[in-house]
Amino acid sequence: MGTPAVRFDSPPEHGPVLERVRVLMVDDRPDNLFATRAVLEDLGEDLVATTSAVEAVDHLLREDFGLILLDVMMPGMDGFELALQIRRLRRSRNTPIIFLTAAGSEARVSKGYQLGAVDYLLKPVVPEILRAKVTVFIGMARQSGKVKHYTEMLEDRNGELREVMAEQ
Repeated sequence: MGTPAVRFDSPPEHGPVLERVRVLMVDDRPDNLFATRAVLEDLGEDLVATTSAVEAVDHLLREDFGLILLDVMMPGMDGFELALQIRRLRRSRNTPIIFLTAAGSEARVSKGYQLGAVDYLLKPVVPEILRAKVTVFIGMARQSGKVKHYTEMLEDRNGELREVMAEQ
């Protein structure tokens, strides 16, 4: 099912080797995307930037992401509408969303959480706070990826065992 947000290679003597976690950044302002990338790029993850909700949905239909950073105020489909679409897609239903926005009324913050956001940060975002929060969710994506990887390995081994048992 899809391209995993976290991929592993399995050298038997060393265990799985983790590749980069994909983070989708959605903001209609390229300068905001540039600033967010500057804060996060030395984490070494795969940062995918897009300036529209339509582009974001296109990415989400083709790839899995470990985290989505989402602006609220965008032309056309706003971040709240996009969050609804994200939750409707099977592939991204459980992907953590952090809203990064200047729209900080209590009603908007509440709506963001109701739509499944794991956090709601106000712009201008404090770089250290953004890095810390993103780092936590990258770690969670890695752990989830490990569980998925080992589950698939166990399923493969069980299939092999069933074949051996059926031959006897």
